[in-house]
Amino acid sequence: MTNNKYPFKGKVVLVTGGGSGIGRAIAKAFLDNQATVAVIGRRLEPLEETILGYPKDRTLALSKDISLPASAGEIVAEILSRFGHLDVVVSNAGVYESGKLEDLSADKWEKMRSINVDGLFYLARAVFKPLLASKGNLVAITSVSGIRGDWGQAGYNATKFAVTGFVQSLALDWGEYGIRVNGVAPAFTITDMSKGVAEDKDKLQQFTNRIALDRPGLPQDIAPAVLFLASPDASYIDGAILPVDGGTSASTGQPHVVE
Repeated sequence: MTNNKYPFKGKVVLVTGGGSGIGRAIAKAFLDNQATVAVIGRRLEPLEETILGYPKDRTLALSKDISLPASAGEIVAEILSRFGHLDVVVSNAGVYESGKLEDLSADKWEKMRSINVDGLFYLARAVFKPLLASKGNLVAITSVSGIRGDWGQAGYNATKFAVTGFVQSLALDWGEYGIRVNGVAPAFTITDMSKGVAEDKDKLQQFTNRIALDRPGLPQDIAPAVLFLASPDASYIDGAILPVDGGTSASTGQPHVVE
């Protein structure tokens, strides 16, 4: 998953949304670099698939709903009980609902906000003390949709802008304690959430037309950036939002005209 090798042996890593897509790739990348990893998600079976084949003394799968206020504290308590400390937190869990604002139902908005924003808020509060003890760090998965606007997804972008702002502000507040907070901002990435578009050549072309590298992202493109930001190599990087987007955000937005 990564070309570089990072010194995560003995480090304990928490990854939310670890049962598929980007979260699964991140969890496996940490495990391949000898970390101990706890994967969190709503369904236990895909979490267990993520950690299958890795040593049981370095893995933990917890079925929890991070949108609930009590879940984060329960997750942290179980990790500390099992492993004794917590060094890296990756807030990856997220959901996407498209639709113009006038068509976006209150239920869909509530679902996105509660997972994308509230889940990060509750998690950050719960991990502060363990990260203070370990001088650890937090990496949140935001999006290029949390940096610029998009047509037809104002609700989703609002949640991702909240994540981006949360990361930057939290970095300011926690920096004095030696806790780094950074974000990774993917663009269109092929996961279970986006496979409907990926399987439609015409729709996919509309996305790749905006990507300088002329292909959609893959989960394994995102994981190395997370490991770097969590590693000692990034010890003086704090409050950064790193686009991992194939050049999507480099564009002014004008169309890619092929001669």
